[in-house]
Amino acid sequence: MWFIQPKKDYVPEMPWERTAEPEVMSWQIRVRDYNTLVANVVFSFMLFFMAGLWFYMGFFLGEGGFIEKASIVMFFLLVPVAMSMTHQTSIVVYRLTDKGYEMFSWKPQIDSVKPVMKWTAIVSGIAVLVAAFFNPYFVLGAVGPAGLGLIALSMGNASSYQELVRGAEHCSASWLDVEEVALWRKRRLIGLRFTFHASEGVTQNGYRTLYCKKGEEDKRVAFIREKVSEVPYVERKMEVFEGGMAI
Repeated sequence: MWFIQPKKDYVPEMPWERTAEPEVMSWQIRVRDYNTLVANVVFSFMLFFMAGLWFYMGFFLGEGGFIEKASIVMFFLLVPVAMSMTHQTSIVVYRLTDKGYEMFSWKPQIDSVKPVMKWTAIVSGIAVLVAAFFNPYFVLGAVGPAGLGLIALSMGNASSYQELVRGAEHCSASWLDVEEVALWRKRRLIGLRFTFHASEGVTQNGYRTLYCKKGEEDKRVAFIREKVSEVPYVERKMEVFEGGMAI
């Protein structure tokens, strides 16, 4: 799930393009590489909805006893599923050389969300069927477990969906192309501004993001500023989007 921290060292396994350039520093980090405020608001809404559904089933349909206990179990099973949707993290691996930098990132949640959703559907489905013996109207609650089961099945069989959710990305750039260096200390985020050629005659500006571990941001930014000493340096907040981009 989202809270499982990677124990594996991915740096030696990445298919780096700049292997001819000696490595100066490298690191890997697990981070929420998107606008976390929006995700937190969405999760709060989902939590409020699930709490309301639990209250309705437990106290209006359940009338106490087993059904109320079953609804509590279903609530705590669905909370981590909701968090896996709104609190996804990416594993990001960086490699810096004297001439440029390289980055690989991907979301590993797809590997853990599928079994969680599968077992959530099975356990909650059994709970609904047993509860139906006490109150037939509780059968309506089977819609949720059935939906989770179908989602888990589609996630297991659709390779295109898995690739989309995994969001794998690779980026390689030269220090010569950096136009500005920015640092957002609150999120320990370094932004390297580039000009991107979106299409013929159309250019866009934006930051490529480099996330740092706690206490390492000054060391990373000092090395980068040494390589791009002629470009401006600022410290400010950045608007972060998925895909390692910011503005």
